[in-house]
Amino acid sequence: MRERDLVLWNALIHGCVGCGCFEEGVELFREMHGEGLRPNSRSLVAVLLACREVSGLGAGKEVHCFGLRNGLLEGDAHLGTALIGFYVGFDVGMAQLVFDEMVVRNVVNVVSLNAMIAGYVDAREYLMALEFFMQLLVEGVRFDSVMMLVVIQACGKIGNVELAGQIHQMAVKCGYISDIFVVNALLNMYSECGCFELSCALFETVSNRDVALWNSMLAAYSEYGLYDEDVSLFSRMRREGCVEDERTVYIMLSLCEELSEGLREGKGLHALARKSGMEINVSLGNTLLSYLSMYAEFNCVESIQKDFAEMKGLDVISWNTLIRALACNGLRDEAWETFGVMRESGTKPNSDTVISVLAIFEDETCVNTVRAIHGFVMKHGIEVDPSLNTALTDIYMNSGDEAVARTLFEDFPHRDVISWNAIIASYVRNNESNEALLLFNRMISEVKPNSVTIISILSSCTQVASLPLGQCLHAYATRMRFSFDFDLSLANAFISMYARSGSMQYAKRIFKSLPTRNIISWNALITGYSMHGHGYDAILMFQQMLEDGFQPNGLTFVAVLSACRHSGLIEMGLKLFHTMVYDLEITPDLVHYGCVVDLLCRAGRLDEAREFIESMPIEPDASVWRALLNGCRVNSAVKLAGEIFEKMVELEPMNAGNYVLLSNIYAAAGLWLEVRKIRTLLREKGLKKPPGTSWIVIKSQVHSFVASDTSHLDSNRIYACLNSLTALTKEIGYIPDLQWVLHEEEN
Repeated sequence: MRERDLVLWNALIHGCVGCGCFEEGVELFREMHGEGLRPNSRSLVAVLLACREVSGLGAGKEVHCFGLRNGLLEGDAHLGTALIGFYVGFDVGMAQLVFDEMVVRNVVNVVSLNAMIAGYVDAREYLMALEFFMQLLVEGVRFDSVMMLVVIQACGKIGNVELAGQIHQMAVKCGYISDIFVVNALLNMYSECGCFELSCALFETVSNRDVALWNSMLAAYSEYGLYDEDVSLFSRMRREGCVEDERTVYIMLSLCEELSEGLREGKGLHALARKSGMEINVSLGNTLLSYLSMYAEFNCVESIQKDFAEMKGLDVISWNTLIRALACNGLRDEAWETFGVMRESGTKPNSDTVISVLAIFEDETCVNTVRAIHGFVMKHGIEVDPSLNTALTDIYMNSGDEAVARTLFEDFPHRDVISWNAIIASYVRNNESNEALLLFNRMISEVKPNSVTIISILSSCTQVASLPLGQCLHAYATRMRFSFDFDLSLANAFISMYARSGSMQYAKRIFKSLPTRNIISWNALITGYSMHGHGYDAILMFQQMLEDGFQPNGLTFVAVLSACRHSGLIEMGLKLFHTMVYDLEITPDLVHYGCVVDLLCRAGRLDEAREFIESMPIEPDASVWRALLNGCRVNSAVKLAGEIFEKMVELEPMNAGNYVLLSNIYAAAGLWLEVRKIRTLLREKGLKKPPGTSWIVIKSQVHSFVASDTSHLDSNRIYACLNSLTALTKEIGYIPDLQWVLHEEEN
């Protein structure tokens, strides 16, 4: 081999940097300098590229100083441009100083100009980039299509429509409009400026559309929420003979979640990517995995695993997506095993990995494993970001370890609205409305709640039927400018709260004010009428819903059937059930069958109710039989009650309520021997019916109590008031109906 001279060293260094081996490039530069060879400007250009990637600002400054000391910057625009490119990644001000020095030395060329303006854009100093460009125009400096592209990008980021039009005119005047790259940039600029129509118009003027231009138009349709039109455009693209690439598939897969036929479209794209022989790189592969994981319930796990196995350059996102897909599909063992394989592969888990793994362990039996995972996070120094802290807090709450959950929540310094929402929702799920409300009051002093927060708190109001608290939340939402017009979920939550709290006039007022409604809106109102015995109003709302073109669902029929039950509309209820099953072809659930049984029992048609249960296409559960047993109570059908009770014991052998219900039926019929047998059976099984709980909300505080309860601090005053009310009701002629009160043996 010939003697290693400067040319050979430069070739080696440039080769390493060009292949992405930046550290090796820096090391070769040091080795060359150590052998006594004096680097030239070409050497410095290569090492600056490497320093930008691995060595940082300090190393680049050393190179800069070396160039100054050795006069390498004099008359060399190439090295000056490399310095500009280096500094813009750290300090755009330093890049400007280098450029100014180049101006003084009169070594500026179009490449250095492009580097400077591109540096401003890379640093997100879009206004400075445009000011720099306008200064060049004033000075009469000629620019090329590369600078035109950068200026168009900067204008799109600023979003000024008038300026966008002027830049478009300039591109036409300078003859760059025939450049497909410039046209593509202009299309994206108009889209970012909110001028979608201009993007479409520009697109239609181009005859030689390439796949990049089609992709930009597809992305624009997606960004503006025109998903069905996007699918049509994709079909047109294929009809016109343009072959899609990986980015096309990426864009189309990203919108499949929003399509009614998303699964079918996504599977078609998946097949297209395979059929066309596209390389499943990490970007496209991760998109395919994410898409398929959304539809894990459709048994796409095999496809996910196959794509994962064929992907090149797996990264942490690939592993996370596979683990999450397996966990969501109930394949816990496979997900846990994949996590182990990931660690063995050398891929370092991140916070999203841990969140995916935590999805495997959702019940309280896994609390020890959750603690082990938490320990793994601490041991390996994985960053606990708000999402991971929220996931850990939530799973500890679900596992019953409230103390650890609260410690994680209280000690975390970067709580965001999602963190607050998660812990509030946990307390609401656990029926701890007081604690949820206390947290909400703390939250509003730290972060601004969003609609999800309000919906969670409204759920707690609905649980305790606290109308005043719900009204306070309504006032708060109005004051904070939450809009029902743009947030239908929030509006539906308020309709439901008012309806369940008995304030149907407010529920209907919100309902009528909505510019658009969905089936949830109708269901909330119909359910409210049903709960409060307004059966005819519920039926009228149901008919109005049908007239407005809405298709009822299973929940709608639960509401209207319940309304018929509570209002004695027996034949109407049976007719509605027939409509549901045979006209609308909605498959009934157990709750629908239970409603029909109750309807028949209220009409005294017990034999028909039993025949209906025995003809059900699905196995009746205890709730359906209980509806018939309750009918036996109302109609004093003692013999049938005994037969039904035997079936209920098979289904719910430890439910004390069933025994008490039968005992009451026997007691009402005077069958005291049978009552004694039932009560003996209860004692032998160690069963005790929990007392019914009532509650009242006073000043946002929930006060709950049971019969003969004396635990309240003001119980003496409460009973004094209760006795006074009882005396007053008796004076005006009220006689309590004790027919269904549980009879004592000694009576």
